[in-house]
Amino acid sequence: MKVILLQDEKKLGKKGDLVEVSEGYARNFILPKKIGVEATAKNMNDLKLQKANQEKVAKEQLDAAKELAATLETKEVIVKIKAGEGGKAFGSVSSKEIVVACKEQNGIELDKKKIQLPEALKNFGTYEVVVKLHPQVSAKLKVKVQEA
Repeated sequence: MKVILLQDEKKLGKKGDLVEVSEGYARNFILPKKIGVEATAKNMNDLKLQKANQEKVAKEQLDAAKELAATLETKEVIVKIKAGEGGKAFGSVSSKEIVVACKEQNGIELDKKKIQLPEALKNFGTYEVVVKLHPQVSAKLKVKVQEA
């Protein structure tokens, strides 16, 4: 019996896969637990439409990430931190501070988990910080650390 999986199942496959299982297994386990549905013509058509919709949404997200990456490449964020003795930076700049400064200065909202700092920004100067916007898209944001 052919079954379309509605969720990931360890030994069978991933959500949306068409798998061949025995009738007893399908009737007694897969169908009652709503892990999958029988592969009828209607269900196959629904699966095809769902996959097309998911591909469309994924393409839109990728395009939006590329557009945001292009705007981030041209922007610069200025973060001010206190200076200690001898003009050395007191503390370091965190990804949260970069996100707050980016929103205030450029109006762009980012997720702090997507910012990848090469090392702790403990000195004054300009740094290039990688922002991972999408699994396939990352952008470089210029962060200027200045004395407050």
